[in-house]
Amino acid sequence: MKQSADVGIQGNQWQRLLRGQQGKKVTEEGHDGVKSEEKGKTKLKWKVNLNEWVVDPAEHFYYVWLQVMIFPIVYNWVIIILRTCFTTIAMSYLPVWLTLDYLADIMYLVDMIITVHTGYLDQGILIKDVTQLRKRYLRSKSSLSDLVSLLPTDFLYFVFGIQAPLVRINRLLRIPRLNEALDRMETRTSYPNTFRISKLMIYIFVLIHWNACLYFALSSYIGFGSDRWVYPNVTTPEFASMRRQYFYCFWFSAQIFTTVGDTPLPNREEEYLFMIADLLIAVLVFASIVGNVGNVITSLRDRDNVFFPDHELVKAYLRSHHISKELRQRIDSWYQHLHINKKIMRENEILQQLPVHLRTEIAVSVHLPTLSKVTIFQSCEKSLLAELVLKLTPQVFSPGEYVCRKGDVGHEMYIIREGKLAVVADDGVTEFAVLSESNFFGEISILNIKGNKSGNRRTANIRSIGYSDLFSLSKEDLTEVLSEFPAAKRHLEEKGRQILTKMGMLEESGEHVDEEADKLENKIGSLESKLEILQTKLARLMSELESSHRKMQARVEQLEWEVAAMELQLPAVDEGERGKGRGEGVGWGEVGWEREEAEGQADEGLDGEVEKQRQGEDGHVTKEGDGESTKEDVRTVVGDKCGLKEPDDGEIDRGRNREEGDDKAGKGDGPDIGHKDEKETCGKRESEEREG
Repeated sequence: MKQSADVGIQGNQWQRLLRGQQGKKVTEEGHDGVKSEEKGKTKLKWKVNLNEWVVDPAEHFYYVWLQVMIFPIVYNWVIIILRTCFTTIAMSYLPVWLTLDYLADIMYLVDMIITVHTGYLDQGILIKDVTQLRKRYLRSKSSLSDLVSLLPTDFLYFVFGIQAPLVRINRLLRIPRLNEALDRMETRTSYPNTFRISKLMIYIFVLIHWNACLYFALSSYIGFGSDRWVYPNVTTPEFASMRRQYFYCFWFSAQIFTTVGDTPLPNREEEYLFMIADLLIAVLVFASIVGNVGNVITSLRDRDNVFFPDHELVKAYLRSHHISKELRQRIDSWYQHLHINKKIMRENEILQQLPVHLRTEIAVSVHLPTLSKVTIFQSCEKSLLAELVLKLTPQVFSPGEYVCRKGDVGHEMYIIREGKLAVVADDGVTEFAVLSESNFFGEISILNIKGNKSGNRRTANIRSIGYSDLFSLSKEDLTEVLSEFPAAKRHLEEKGRQILTKMGMLEESGEHVDEEADKLENKIGSLESKLEILQTKLARLMSELESSHRKMQARVEQLEWEVAAMELQLPAVDEGERGKGRGEGVGWGEVGWEREEAEGQADEGLDGEVEKQRQGEDGHVTKEGDGESTKEDVRTVVGDKCGLKEPDDGEIDRGRNREEGDDKAGKGDGPDIGHKDEKETCGKRESEEREG
């Protein structure tokens, strides 16, 4: 029983162990699955990020990468020609050269990938679409040179041998990338003049290096030690070492380019051609050195002239006007203080080329801490302080120099940036107080506070104890800034009144009078504005009146023209009636009376219709009226009633001539007219009888 129980217990234990192991395996498999999934996700993320990765050319990464690319480009430009001409150096360190070669090739490849993913600005917006970046890169000229520089020309080693590194000459095509890197460094460095000189020296070093290698190769072609011009015989122990060979050739090339020292005269045609080419290059090198150094010196002088006032011109002026020696010494010591302590007096001129917002940020970062310590400006808006810092002008006062004297008219206030100033009595000995950093004075004279007993004059003598750096703020600049901040203006004036009240320099009655004067000025201003509004309204009404008058005049002329047109058409109707009367034997007097009566009735009917039409139009016309529509309505009414068309100018003239003929006929003798009518009626009767 015990054995069976032990066996059962052991079986249970084994089962538990097996279950535990299976559980561990399952958990481990689960963890492994999670880890593999995470790895897969990270790989996918990396792939996605690599495809969407874009480099901003303004970022620091791009700038650092350009600096890194300087090394492989300079390496290829220096080492390829060195290994080609100095075969001993090439074969002695062959593993090192091959390692550096393929490391440079890898960097070229990475640089090509970065160039493809480098964004560009289109209308000020950075383009981050990788497809567009690739298309733009493939269409550019740099893509061809980059591709050619990465061609695997190292396979030509199998043809020409490992001792022919000239097969890698296509790696020199990356020189535009080197120029871009140097330009970026020149714009970012704090010492551009020093960088320009260093860049020039690097170019000259590479040029002398290439010339030294070509000189050694030409000496090998002609024969070492064949004459005094070529390199000495390498079998000589003194000239057999690799370092001696390179240094001798470099020294020889430097002598030619700098035209310093005596070089051996050439003997062969090849040597003459080489010297001619070197001398021509030496002229260009010397001109470039002189020109670049001259530009650096000129830029340094211009920088000094901008930073500090021109001392030489001031000295010449003082000499020409025979200024006293004591005053000249004070001026010289003032200039010396500026140069030694790098005090800049022309900040506004230096920063004039920058945009306004950048100038404001620079001025705020430089001067705002000092301005914010001034108690009178501590509770003002930040925008007001930002405007004021652009108006501050730095000034430097020498020891014992008076900043202002009592009774002088104040045109600016001062803020102490550095140094100490004393408030002294009129005798110049007694000191009442000492002003130090962040103190200010002269604000009362530029605030124009009403009721100030001293007006705008200084109330104390301020003298500099040592060299003092101050900021001055002119009255015009403060008034211009405060005009845009009326609340700050009232706040500053209130503070100024409080200061004057403590000093006993404020007239209370004058203050009330000034307040009344201000109220009166405000009333006058409001009345003037109202008067301007009324004048504007009056001018508008006058223009409307003139337009309505012109429209009414046009309407009357149109009606007169239509009445005249109707009168021209009525005589034709009267002639027909008059012919009938004559045929019946009616006398001329009766016919004329009937015609006049008919014309009067027609005129009355026409006038009635026109009056009705005008009354109907007045109910629909606005204040200004519309002469054009009224004219058209009258034309339609007259046309509908009389069946007339609008006559042209020829018809009107013919109608007038006809009226004049009728009038003349009316004034003539009646019997003559009667005889003419009888003849016409007889002719008509005879024609009718013939036709019958």
